[in-house]
Amino acid sequence: MDSKYNISLNEPSFNSKFNQKRPKSSTPNKKKKMKLLNGKALDQVHTTNGDQPTSTQPPVKLSLLEQRKKLPAYGVRGRLLEEIKKNNSMIIIGETGSGKTTQVPQMIHEARLEGTGMIGVTQPRRVAAITVAMRVAQEMSTTVGEIVGYTVRFEDMTSHKTKVKYMTDGMLLREAILDPLLKAYSFIIIDEAHERTVNGDVLFGIIKQAQKDRIQKNILKLKVIIMSATMNVDTFSSYLDDCPVIYLEGRTYPVTVYHMKTKSNDYQHTALCTIFQIHKESPINHDILVFLTGQEEIENTAYNIRQIAKEIEGCNIRVCPLFAGLPPMQQLEAWRPAPANIRKVILATNIAETSITIPNIKYVVDTGVVKSRRYCSSTGAEFLRVESCSQAACWQRTGRAGRDSPGKCYRLYTAEHFGALSPFTQPDILRCPLAPTLIQILALGIDPATFDLIDKPPDEAVQGAVNLLKQLGAVQGTDSITLTPIGKKMSAFPIDPKFSKMLMNSSEFGCLDEALSIVALISSEGVFQCPISKREEASIAKNKFISPLGDHITLLNVYKAFCNAPFKKQWCRENYLNFRNLTYAQSVRQQLADLCLRQKIQSSSCGQNYDQVLKCLITGLFVNSAWVRNGHSGGTGRYVTATGMTAAVHPSSVLHGTSPAPRCLIYTELISTQRTYISGVSVIEVDWLFQIVPEFARKCRIMH
Repeated sequence: MDSKYNISLNEPSFNSKFNQKRPKSSTPNKKKKMKLLNGKALDQVHTTNGDQPTSTQPPVKLSLLEQRKKLPAYGVRGRLLEEIKKNNSMIIIGETGSGKTTQVPQMIHEARLEGTGMIGVTQPRRVAAITVAMRVAQEMSTTVGEIVGYTVRFEDMTSHKTKVKYMTDGMLLREAILDPLLKAYSFIIIDEAHERTVNGDVLFGIIKQAQKDRIQKNILKLKVIIMSATMNVDTFSSYLDDCPVIYLEGRTYPVTVYHMKTKSNDYQHTALCTIFQIHKESPINHDILVFLTGQEEIENTAYNIRQIAKEIEGCNIRVCPLFAGLPPMQQLEAWRPAPANIRKVILATNIAETSITIPNIKYVVDTGVVKSRRYCSSTGAEFLRVESCSQAACWQRTGRAGRDSPGKCYRLYTAEHFGALSPFTQPDILRCPLAPTLIQILALGIDPATFDLIDKPPDEAVQGAVNLLKQLGAVQGTDSITLTPIGKKMSAFPIDPKFSKMLMNSSEFGCLDEALSIVALISSEGVFQCPISKREEASIAKNKFISPLGDHITLLNVYKAFCNAPFKKQWCRENYLNFRNLTYAQSVRQQLADLCLRQKIQSSSCGQNYDQVLKCLITGLFVNSAWVRNGHSGGTGRYVTATGMTAAVHPSSVLHGTSPAPRCLIYTELISTQRTYISGVSVIEVDWLFQIVPEFARKCRIMH
């Protein structure tokens, strides 16, 4: 390894003190607020040459209780409980691997501090909420859904017995719409607060207000704990009325960090080289975690690893992809132990950065990049860019290597590059579409103008969200914005307001069944599979379902065929369709149907009359309409959107390359990478826009 890497002497190893490693801006200015709880680390050997003792013997398996006792958080539970009892709000900074996510909720429950309420623990990502709940249930000798449960979108594994509830921050936000005081909870723990998701930021404001209101109304106090390994504690502490900051010192195992000596021009190729160097030179009984930017990159790298491994005699590697679009059961493959003498190589997006612990990871390969979405409210486009991570994200990735043994992190960038990175990731609320969040805030009866957020979003973004909701008929007013009756009904659906508006209008077109199926499939992940080695066969199979009307009706064809198939799993395999995603879409559809029933939306079906379905789609997606410039049919396939953006149909669409190009389309997403594309596309008639949304059509000067 010495030929390509040198150990970083500029950054201390992971077993040094946390406030020396993290960015300076995260160290509190008010030192009196900081308390140190010294957790005993298992191994405090500080290595400076990268040579750590390795063993070819498999690690000794410890009982769950023994594993818990070795965590720094467990060793100081008495002191932690004292602080938790004393303070209504507090921040816990604990290094990655200290056990804060699993142990703090357990120690609160074991001390029965929650009383008659629940302990709610939020996670930024679905997979983290599920896997952590499973681990804690295992440690507490119970099954998921009993004392320990989880709730994520369209999946509820809780019962009346549940006392420790893990959930995504979005699910707690939806609970707050029904109960702004969150009376079901006595403790709210917001974990991985540094991620600064939109839902997380909104939750801070709601919880802060709920705390005050419960004191005024003499209701059981709500205690709030904010947890992270890397965050700007001054900002958070000031926001929560100068609450105390507790530092949980120590981590389970040290991690040695390596940087590239020189800049790499191709991080994917460098990652491949690093994987096989590690595999060649290191004992096989530990696995490798590699951070990449997205599904396509992961699938290409997985293919290359498998092809190279075939050429090397005795190269026993199992590749496990891990990204948000992967079905939950396939995601969990990363946690399953590999057979003897086989090394797992897990290729992950930043989904694996926080909270989740994948066993047996000793080596982390950090490319130092992430695929970031940035929304432009003036054009409605989401810009996808591969950009450098923040320092906080890099340290989170590094920490994945030291969970159950001393680890090594190979950063595919120089130490100088790391020093130039931004200390923290920009909050999502400053770069994401706000309409779904705004409708939820209004459903809570909160005035967005006075809502107390940690970081205020740009005025342009807020006004863009208001304008969109006004076009959908969800809000009214100028100085003071309120929900309309239809807006209140739309807020009950955990989906984009454009899709909830479609469902609200479906009975008018007699197509609720079809609209539910389409929205459920859009709300889940992709159903078509296209293995690199079988692209031609997958393309032929896809042709069976393609509709000339576009992607939405094509999805509807797939769903109908799936429901009628006798042996669904085998049928999906034969047709290169994702069985798990289709099964998940079935579950989503049923829950959306239940919500429609509560909203008294009449069940209906239009059969094969797909014009009715497309007209229904227009009621929500009319703002996402695009037409050939100046009304010409031209064969270029270039369209202009309602916001004036010029875009092409995405290559993944069934309408890509259609000749002649349809005159008018509606789309699900407007994405800008190196080019600007519309995806999730369907053909519509221009006259339908004048019939259904005449004011919009006239404003856009669409030609009849």
